[in-house]
Amino acid sequence: MIAAVCDAVSRIGVALDVEPPEFVLETDWAERWKQGLEAIVVSSRLVVRPSFVAHSLEPGQVELVVDPGQAFGTGGHASTRLSLEWIDALADDLPTGARVLDVGTGTGVLALAAIRLAGARAVAFDLDPLAADAVRENAETNSVRDGLHLFIGPLAALAPVDFDLVLVNLLKSEMLPLLGGIAERVRPGGLAVFAGLLASETDEVLAALAAMAFSPVAAREADDANGDRWVALLMRR
Repeated sequence: MIAAVCDAVSRIGVALDVEPPEFVLETDWAERWKQGLEAIVVSSRLVVRPSFVAHSLEPGQVELVVDPGQAFGTGGHASTRLSLEWIDALADDLPTGARVLDVGTGTGVLALAAIRLAGARAVAFDLDPLAADAVRENAETNSVRDGLHLFIGPLAALAPVDFDLVLVNLLKSEMLPLLGGIAERVRPGGLAVFAGLLASETDEVLAALAAMAFSPVAAREADDANGDRWVALLMRR
């Protein structure tokens, strides 16, 4: 076709400089996006992996199988990883059947980790309707439907309950308006993890938490692939 066009144009005295076409090999994009994804070893007790990635567990390790999707939270982001590390670190100190609240649950990975590692009873909620399907699917895949309660809606829809541990992995702009409602749902002496924060935002959030009668216990930090430093605060009410 290109040769025919060039020949026709040359007859009217116009020269065309046309490079021959490059042929692009067909790419299986349904498989290409999976490249680079791998199992995330959170600790000696917990691994999070996509279903299409094989991983050999060490003795005593448990795994959560969570595929990337439209809901947030597969363990790959620094803030989710830090939250999972806190759950792992706190699991042995939580009371039997601990009540855990996962605010903005996304895929449900934090609630599922609390159930698997601590035998917790978890309430998970999100404003995003896509989260409901993701959480149900992941709970089914990981056989942890018992002990998990899910709803889609705002925090205000949840009656005040004294939770032993509240998990909050949100951006600062999403987190700050919820602090009053979160504080009402942490039992006296209970714990809360606040992740999704850049290091530069820590002082502002700590001040806001202090106004809600939270006191700092410890913090974990990690850099992401872009060099940004993320912080997960452990606070006591």
